[in-house]
Amino acid sequence: MDSCLIFSPNCSMWREALLVVTLCAGLALAQFPRECVTPEGLRSGQCCPSPTGASGDECGSSTGRGQCVAIAADNRRHGPQYPYSGRDDRERWPLRFFNRTCQCNGNFSGYNCGQCKHGLTGADCDQRVSVVRRNIMQMTAAEKQAFVDALNQAKSTVHPDLVICTRRYQEVLGPDGNSTQFENITIYNYFVWSHYYSVSKTYLGPGQVSFGGVDFSHEGPGFVTWHRFHLLQLERDMQNMLGDPSFALPYWNFAIGGSECDICTDDLMGARSAFDMNSISPNSVFSQWRVICESVEDYDTLGTICNSSESSPIRRNPAGNVARPMVQRLPEPQDVLECLELNTFDTPPYYSTSSESFRNSIEGYSAPQGMYDPVIRSLHNLAHLFLNGTGGQTHLSPNDPIFVLLHTFTDAVFDEWLRRHQPGEVVYPEENAPIGHNRRFNMVPFWPPVTNAEMFVSAPESLGYSYEVQWPARPLTLSEIITVAVVAAVVVVAALGGLIACVVRARSHHSAEALQPLLGETFRSYSEDDRRLDKSQSVV
Repeated sequence: MDSCLIFSPNCSMWREALLVVTLCAGLALAQFPRECVTPEGLRSGQCCPSPTGASGDECGSSTGRGQCVAIAADNRRHGPQYPYSGRDDRERWPLRFFNRTCQCNGNFSGYNCGQCKHGLTGADCDQRVSVVRRNIMQMTAAEKQAFVDALNQAKSTVHPDLVICTRRYQEVLGPDGNSTQFENITIYNYFVWSHYYSVSKTYLGPGQVSFGGVDFSHEGPGFVTWHRFHLLQLERDMQNMLGDPSFALPYWNFAIGGSECDICTDDLMGARSAFDMNSISPNSVFSQWRVICESVEDYDTLGTICNSSESSPIRRNPAGNVARPMVQRLPEPQDVLECLELNTFDTPPYYSTSSESFRNSIEGYSAPQGMYDPVIRSLHNLAHLFLNGTGGQTHLSPNDPIFVLLHTFTDAVFDEWLRRHQPGEVVYPEENAPIGHNRRFNMVPFWPPVTNAEMFVSAPESLGYSYEVQWPARPLTLSEIITVAVVAAVVVVAALGGLIACVVRARSHHSAEALQPLLGETFRSYSEDDRRLDKSQSVV
């Protein structure tokens, strides 16, 4: 696999950066805190800096924020899809680089326990912040514009903490052995790069075909958990960029059916260009965006890696793939409903061929009802393919910002499934899933290490955000309609019968009084006496 480390952009660290590379035993891309990328840090295998920089205050231990602990990396059996061992630095992530990290207490988080968990703020991380992800189509014009502006800012804002190396381990010193090969990268492009890294092939060496049967973020149970953390990381970076801890990524409800992309307008994600049906309208800011990680053939054959160089514009032609009519329509509301009704989270072989699996259905390799069919593409996959362009190619898809909105809705469906079924982590496979997808596997390439199990929880209760979603209701079946009609008819007949009985009784009573006038007079007199008695004895 290609190799690079991510370092702080601080130029004073270049010398240490060179030593870092010489200490790497294999080929990899990875991200690590600047404070840990020192010769001493890598030799010790420990990344436990202090949030204040004070000596002897690892992970804020002096104030109870956290402590330095050994990293637990998954060593259980994975599925047969990946046949190698020791050829890819993503195996047992991140032990090739570090074996000790910070474990934060309570509501503290971050690589040095200097931050708060998502949805919390304050010096003691005890002030809750409302982070609510909403339907972008139900936001005001001002809110939509603010979100578009924030994305554009993230696209152009250099990440404050990280840079990436642009060559493999053997070439990181450059052709003269003294030219370090590192570059800055923007916040949004780092979001794109992380996704690329998780799906990239295993580079086996010059002259050898790179191995493509590996994917750390798709085609397995980790699909929903990996992308959940991926979004959380972007949301946190944008909150920090904006100085707004309540900033929330909106979602696109793509399960609307039809062949129209309702968010493909110039006030949102960009309309279709009038000059090129595969391009975005020049009236949209996204027409100016350029993609990264496009040179896949070079990465796979030359062993080069994705860097921060931007190339082509975003391509998009919703419903334009005439060769595949199946992907010319968006999923239907009924598809979401049926997917949510699946009882089992995932089924063997925990892969893209699983049947009766909620995960495989929401990912879109199975029908919404759970049946696997190699021809079918539904829900998440169908929405990507419907976009017909950059957003439909796995290694490039996050370059189209619709990716963010598409995946927040996918995550909303996942969170609703968790709410309805209350499964517990025991249903998440502990072993035999594809590499990277076991329950305790640390998701690649995130730091500090975070397992799939840590994201297999209710978002409002454990992750600090929630969704506002109106879920589709299940239509009544024919038998249910007949039952309701029968019950309604019985009620109507009973009501009519009661009304008729009352009328007949009233008429009979009136007739009886007419035939016995003295009895009638006595009754009325009695009731008058009774009313007078009531007035005089109101207390009783």
